[in-house]
Amino acid sequence: MEYRFLGKTGLQVSALSYGAWVTFGPQMSVDEARACMEAAYDAGVNFFDNAESYGGGDAEKIMGQVIAGSGWTRSDLVLSTKIFFGSKGPNNRGLSRKHVIEGAWAALDRLQQDYVDLIFCHRPDPKTPMEETVRAMSWLVDQGLAFYWGTSEWSAEQIRHAQLIARREHLNMPVMEQPQYHMFHRERVEVEYAPLYESETGLGTTIWSPLAGGLLTGKYDKGIPADSRPKVEGYDWLMPGYEGEQAASRIEKAKKLAPIAEELGCTRAQLALAWCLDNPDVSTVITGASRVEQVVENMGAMAVSEKLTDEVMDRIEEILGNRPEPPATFR
Repeated sequence: MEYRFLGKTGLQVSALSYGAWVTFGPQMSVDEARACMEAAYDAGVNFFDNAESYGGGDAEKIMGQVIAGSGWTRSDLVLSTKIFFGSKGPNNRGLSRKHVIEGAWAALDRLQQDYVDLIFCHRPDPKTPMEETVRAMSWLVDQGLAFYWGTSEWSAEQIRHAQLIARREHLNMPVMEQPQYHMFHRERVEVEYAPLYESETGLGTTIWSPLAGGLLTGKYDKGIPADSRPKVEGYDWLMPGYEGEQAASRIEKAKKLAPIAEELGCTRAQLALAWCLDNPDVSTVITGASRVEQVVENMGAMAVSEKLTDEVMDRIEEILGNRPEPPATFR
């Protein structure tokens, strides 16, 4: 396992990490989750990602139970949660000071932890003044309930705004972002955030959905399997990503990647993960798995990343045909 600094912080996270989205609760029991987390930990994973909304809070409860019975040293772990989508009620969602703090307390209770290493604003909240959110997140860090705070699916401008307020008011800065990033979804990570990586504050990225929801694995080459993610109860809103012209185009491109994976002696999933790892601005690639076999396969991407020569990457780019153009300089 490789360990990378989270942006310009001194915190090191495993290049491959393990997240609880969708799987914990809807698809996995505590014992199944324990087996997968242990397999990831044994492979060198130290970062485990969660959110208050995953499984309606059950994902945090399951992860908390696994960690409590694991015998692992807490300082060896980097744990995260995300706040925004709490529960029903006018003050149980969003990024108000009330929900940020009460949501964090509730998440820690479910995780059976005194603190998390990372806490994210799960989405931007245009209904709450930015300064209120920044002050609340900074307070969590000051109180030792989290060590670092960041954002998920915020625009670069929103992140800059938060950093400006934090700098002006001498508050703790947001230092990481959790964006979607994979072979078909690149613009934000590769272009929009680019100026932030080298800024004084820096920006670490903990990317999610590196397999494009499974499209890059080959699982959907012949249709939507009955055990697939969009067929999980409560996740039918994902279905548009697996149907229609865009999905068909992506699946065809994924099929064309198969010969490259075969030449490298890997699976298409490993190739897709290795491609994400090749980006130096990616701090960690969050993987998901509901079976130990999937965890083991995902961890094999570390060895594949070493095989991605310039020639191989050029062949992949030719298939994808979507390399983002850098902003025009007009010079």
